[in-house]
Parts: sequence; C-alpha cells; structure tokens
Amino acid sequence: MANTQVQLGQKLQLTIKRLGINGEGIGYYKKLIIFVPRVLPGEQVIAEVTKASPRFAEAKMTKIIKPSSDRIQPPCKFYDRCGGCQLQHLVYDKQLDFKKDLLKQALEKFKPKGYQQFELRDTLGMDVPWHYRNKAQFQLRYNSQTKRIEAGLYEMESHRLVAIDDCLVQEQDTQKVINGIVQLLNKYQIPIYDERKNSGILRTLMVRIGIATGEVQVVFITNSVKLPQKNALIREINPVLPQVVSIMQNVQNKKTSVVMGEETIHLWGKEAIEERLNELTFDLSARAFFQLNPQQTSVLYQEGLKALDLSKNETVVDAYCGVGTIGLSVAPYAKEVRGMDIIPQAIENAQENAHRIGAQNTHYETGTAEELLPKWFNEGFKPDSIIVDPPRTGLDERLLQALLKQPPKKMVYISCNVSTLARDLVQLAKVFHVEYLQSVDMFPQTARCEVVVKLTRK
Repeated sequence: MANTQVQLGQKLQLTIKRLGINGEGIGYYKKLIIFVPRVLPGEQVIAEVTKASPRFAEAKMTKIIKPSSDRIQPPCKFYDRCGGCQLQHLVYDKQLDFKKDLLKQALEKFKPKGYQQFELRDTLGMDVPWHYRNKAQFQLRYNSQTKRIEAGLYEMESHRLVAIDDCLVQEQDTQKVINGIVQLLNKYQIPIYDERKNSGILRTLMVRIGIATGEVQVVFITNSVKLPQKNALIREINPVLPQVVSIMQNVQNKKTSVVMGEETIHLWGKEAIEERLNELTFDLSARAFFQLNPQQTSVLYQEGLKALDLSKNETVVDAYCGVGTIGLSVAPYAKEVRGMDIIPQAIENAQENAHRIGAQNTHYETGTAEELLPKWFNEGFKPDSIIVDPPRTGLDERLLQALLKQPPKKMVYISCNVSTLARDLVQLAKVFHVEYLQSVDMFPQTARCEVVVKLTRK
C-alpha cells in the first residue's frame, strides 16, 4: 500500500507498551502505532502485519520473545479463534487493573473539565470469573464439509463462525440447551440462513436462563415467519431439556447486524421467564434487556443506589429502564420512580414487575428518554435524581441537552462503554460535579467494563 511504513506480511519485532480499548496490545514501529491482539504490556514479540495504513497497522503475534509475568495459559480451547473473549491470557487481578486504566485512557482522550482530579476507584471483580453469562446468542451455519448444522460465535472482525460446544464464560445450562437443540436441528434438517445467498430460514439461536429460578427460554431467530418442523422441535425439547419453560420465535428479515427483529411469536410455554435480583422477582420477555451477569448486576445496582444516596421524599427517573431492574431496586427508598424504554414488551414487564412487588410509587411509559423527559418536565414533574444506563452509543444528544437545560440535583450514569461515557462527561461536567467513578467488572475475560459515576449539580 502506498505511503505506508510497513507492508502486508512484514515481520516486526515489537515491545508492547500498553493495552488498547479492545484489549489489544499497542506497540510502535518507527513511531507508527501497531495493534496486536493477545499480547501484554512489557512483552517483546514478533508480529506479522495483517493490515497497513499511513496512520496505523494491525498485526498478529507469531512469537513471544519475552513473555510477561502476568501471562497465563488461556483455559478455553476456542480462545485462539473465537472473538468473544480478549483477555483470557491475562491473570485476573491484572484484568481488573486494566479496566480501571481503560477508563483513565478514555478520560485523557476526551478531557472533560477537571478530569485530572476525578476519583477513579479500583474495579470490583468476581471471586469466580467464569460461567457468568445468563444469555447466549449463537449464530448458526450449515457446514458443507461436515454436512452438519453448527452454532457458535464469529472470529475477531470476521463473519467466519467458530463452532462452540463449551463456552467457559457462558452459564453451563445455556450451553447444554444450545448443544441439545443443535442436535435436533440436524435431526430435522432445519434450513439455516445463508447471508451470502440470502436464503434459508433459521439465523440465530438465543438461550437465556434465570439464574435464581433455573428457568430457560429458547428463541429461534428466523428470516421469515415460517419455521419448518417447529411442532416436532417443541415435542422433542420438552422431555430432553425440561429446564426449558418458554419457546419463542423472533423474525429478523432485514440485512442488518441487529440480531432481533420487531416481531416475536409465542410458540410454547410461558411468554417470559422469571429472574430474581436483590430480593426482587422480574419477568423477562424475549426482547427485554437484562444485564448478562446477574451476580455482578447485584453489585452494580448496589453501587448505583449508594451513589444516588436517596431520601424518602426524593423522586427518581430511570432512563433506559428495560424491565425495571434499576428503578424497582431503588423504589423502596424513593418517593416516586418513573421509567421509560422504547420496547413495549419491556415496559409491560416493568409494569408487571412493579405490580408483583407492590411498588405503587412507580410509573413506566413506552418511549425514548429524550422524548419523555422534556414532556414530564413540562407537565411539572421535576425529578430530584436521574439514573441513566444507555446503550454503548451513550446518551442521545436531545437527552443530553435536556439534562444540561434542567439538571436534577443528582445523577448516576451507569456506562458499558468508557469512550462514550468520557465523551458525555465533557458536556455533563459543565453542570455537574463528578464525585467519583466506580468500575465494576461485569464481563470477565473480555475488554468490556461497566462504570458507575456519581454526579451532583453545581
């Protein structure tokens, strides 16, 4: 490639300086930044260039000359190919340090006012950082060589599927259900969707478990409403996998990376499974958002409640509320809690969950936070506190402007993306004091982390 310092296939000897936002190692060759997965700070490695541009290059590690003392042998047999985890080769306590440093890097990049004085607390980790994910979304393919249907995850930055029958970060019962259903898909030769040919029917298999209840929901995500042999599948799932209490179908017929579509069809059993969290019981429908790590979710919400520091006469808005997990956790300590979500099923679940625990001081409405919050302001409802737990894209600009115009006394920002959090803090720091940032490791073995930020109005 023209105007590049390195060429494809070139072998480089590098010293790794630090880890980047995706857990990849960062080294330099003649001042050109080189990104290398599966390496650690301080290591000297030989890396082969796989992508070259004038500003940066990507490479794969081919040999470790000097290993880090923090390197361990990844226990997963799929780790070298699967893109699901990025840090299994790093000892766990150093993963926690990395996630705190990741937040520091993001703040240094976006530079919200006063960021040098922000209190960054040590990351709260897990005692056993394995088998924690309560939901699996495994892509499906038909392997023309083995003539078998396979389920798994994609390789890093590709659509090449890695067939997985034992994911070490997945709750074990969900993997057992996936393996059993894949056997049935092969038995009945269900047509699998081929994105290149835009043909076939079954795209993705989603399995979610209520950790506290043991209830499992299966969702067949299809390219059309038609699902061949669905009655035969249901008949066989029942005796073989008795933990499955809900079978649903979701239709996603668009060419998109979004896994689920708008239409969900009830095939058998319950329409939602139950989960318990912090002594509360929640209904989870197929499309409803719920945190992937219930054990750490309890820690996360306790940190959120601590940051809110509520009194009984205060009102709270739970933006991006999902099935109401955060809002209902704080409802016993508040005068009123209002929440919103764009998915009607999630709001129905939130209303049912509130009714179940007798939380009469709650109100849930379908819509976006950026639409409903100004509307509630205009109606005279001015919350004392707001909790935001946005998607990875961060706060919507309209919601951000509403918060800047009418900031509540207190705000708690729960983030799953340190980059968009740091970006949003540039604006929020204009009207709020940033009291502290508390990282919580919701996703061990990966480069992702959740952060609880306590803000108070200036």
